[in-house]
Amino acid sequence: MSSARCETCWLDPVERRKRITSLLVLTIAGALLLVPPLVYVFNQPIAHGGIPQIVIYLFTVWLLLILGTAVLNRSLPPDSADPQSGAEGD
Repeated sequence: MSSARCETCWLDPVERRKRITSLLVLTIAGALLLVPPLVYVFNQPIAHGGIPQIVIYLFTVWLLLILGTAVLNRSLPPDSADPQSGAEGD
């Protein structure tokens, strides 16, 4: 009955490891993009449509991190050792 799941849910362990590594890289990249020395580069007296450049930078990075996390999590199948997965047939 569980074979009715989507085809992308059945990734081999190597592909799953690659997706988890991608999440780790995304987390590290997000942390590096939000460190003060890099953020202060965008702290200029420039406004785009009345919005300071630093605000645009911070919200753009924040939005891209959320979208990247959502895309990677959606493509990641549930963990086979998850106790919730055994309760589906009950």
